[in-house]
Amino acid sequence: MPAIVITVIVAVAAGLFAGSYSFNLAHPTPHRVPVGTLMHDRVDERFITAWDDRLNTELVVRVYPDEASALRAVDAQEVFALVRNKTGSDHDVALQLVPAAGASVARVLQQQAPAAARAAGVSLHITALRPLQAGDPQGLAIFYVTLAAVVLGFIGAAQLSAHAGQLRLHERVLAIACYSALGALAICAVVDWMLHVLDLPVVESWAILAFTMLTCGLVFTAFHVLVGRWAILPTWLLLVMVGNPSSGGAVSSTLLPEPTRSLGRWLPPGASVSAQHTAIYFNDHQYVTPFLTLAVWCTAAVTTAWVWRRRRCPAPATAAVGDTLRAPAA
Repeated sequence: MPAIVITVIVAVAAGLFAGSYSFNLAHPTPHRVPVGTLMHDRVDERFITAWDDRLNTELVVRVYPDEASALRAVDAQEVFALVRNKTGSDHDVALQLVPAAGASVARVLQQQAPAAARAAGVSLHITALRPLQAGDPQGLAIFYVTLAAVVLGFIGAAQLSAHAGQLRLHERVLAIACYSALGALAICAVVDWMLHVLDLPVVESWAILAFTMLTCGLVFTAFHVLVGRWAILPTWLLLVMVGNPSSGGAVSSTLLPEPTRSLGRWLPPGASVSAQHTAIYFNDHQYVTPFLTLAVWCTAAVTTAWVWRRRRCPAPATAAVGDTLRAPAA
């Protein structure tokens, strides 16, 4: 009977796994893409209209009073491109893309801009304002780095449950914290120092990856206390089948369908991708929200495990000192 149950579960999970990634990542579609322009730039409205039509979305044009304000918006990841007119001619448009804010969004914007320029009868000049690092031209390395932290985070906890089941809860949490710190350091060493794929802010990236591994390990621990040997199923569903495709690492969250787009940022993989992405490309504009999200998941997981374990395994009652039973004297 267990073999039949496992067979059915694996078959269903395989379909759900493929469906989740295909639904979320196979056909990126822009939804309300914010772009910026300057108040004193006279950008041809026909280009914006034609560009919007070809994107099959709604371009949200934000007007900034000066270049400094526009660049602050870029660094705060509020816009994915700046549309400028630096020559003063109505027939010139300078499109400054921000690939670092979202590589997949930048590709979509760049693909449709030339046709829009031809339709509007303007000359288009495309440049990258905040380019991706040379070792990661497709912008996928952060997704893979986060995926490693997520999967190894809960796989490590699963191995602790299988091979060190005698550990008490606080000992298990300490073990998860230790392998999280070491695993995160190993990821940074391989990706930066050995392969030179990303130039990481090592301390911050290490902390984010360690926090991610710790969170995912604690999530598995909570599920293990709740459902025992089946804990890998809800953990995999939450972190891999839902969390990873919705994280915004492989495809920018702006291009994801609902409800994935709104959900992803509140799950551990999405929070980790957001924090890591900002640390690497916009280090002076880090947000606290991703760290709070990871902290909430950690706290909820530990609290759940502690409360549920106490309910299932209450501490044995201890006899009062005065009531200690003694053997009768001979």
